[in-house]
Amino acid sequence: MKLRLGVAAAALLATVSATEAQAPAPASVDALLASAKRASGLDYAGTFQRICVAPDNLNTGRGGGAGRGAAAATPAARAIPDRATWYAAPYKVFDNLYFIGTKIHSAWALTTSQGIIVIDSLYDYAIEPEMVEGLTKLGLNPRDVKYMLISHAHGDHDQGAALFQSRFGTKIVMGGPDWDSTATRPATAPGGVPKRDISVGPDGTRITLGDTSVDVIFTPGHTPGTISYIFPVKDNGRTLTVAYNGGTAFNFPRTTQAFANYRDVMKKMGDAVGKSGASVLMTNHTEFDRAYDRARLAQIPRAAGEKHIYETDAATVRRYFELTETCAEAQRIVSAVETR
Repeated sequence: MKLRLGVAAAALLATVSATEAQAPAPASVDALLASAKRASGLDYAGTFQRICVAPDNLNTGRGGGAGRGAAAATPAARAIPDRATWYAAPYKVFDNLYFIGTKIHSAWALTTSQGIIVIDSLYDYAIEPEMVEGLTKLGLNPRDVKYMLISHAHGDHDQGAALFQSRFGTKIVMGGPDWDSTATRPATAPGGVPKRDISVGPDGTRITLGDTSVDVIFTPGHTPGTISYIFPVKDNGRTLTVAYNGGTAFNFPRTTQAFANYRDVMKKMGDAVGKSGASVLMTNHTEFDRAYDRARLAQIPRAAGEKHIYETDAATVRRYFELTETCAEAQRIVSAVETR
């Protein structure tokens, strides 16, 4: 994708007041955009477009915007979209990792020697057909789901938590601040309201089940309690490491502090990824990691020596977090201009 930096800079400054808009952009913004574009390359062009060129919160004003706190974590009742627009068949993607998400939102089943860890959930209407029935179609038992890790408390990722907790006895893992906002939901909220279970704070935690451990990293930014993960998968018996970003989009208020917080946690995650040597990047929206496409492509037999469709290298995975960190810093500078 060929994008001109001038267009990107103009988009970044779209909400500046009429007087301020006549002034040139801070000198460092163009440099940051150029750096973010280099980090993006062709691998993450969609992410660059989404958060650097046209971020979700571009027109939310100086103090508003959705995506943070109790109000954002209380999903409104919604009509069920046409099934054809979201339903995806379940797939075995790695030896021990199965896709049970939709065309739009990801959910995964990580199998271990002592049960299953489910990574993220879906909207209420997709829980039964995608997750419960999906596990069964794959030959897995939903009652074996011992843990469900919720990246953040938005309805597209957490509305399956209460069902798995009440029906299967699954332990729910979520960031502490997002548990706080979840507790304010009415009992009639779509999917119900899970009871507070395992709460993750700034130090993160490690969830171990049988022969598999998932490092849970506290990465508040997308929401105050967003968590991300690093965990192993097997590809024909060979171990690869996955870095899973728990929240990518800028759907929080346009304040310098919000962008600084996001920037800092992306650096934190990038540093953790660097130490882990992760060569697989995943997120909970298929637009960012092409999960739906890759799950299907993984079903095609590979030639001898051909890498898994999800496998890249540590430098490529690290670039995702350099991109998100750099875009956040560019937005932080622009938000400072907006508040003058």
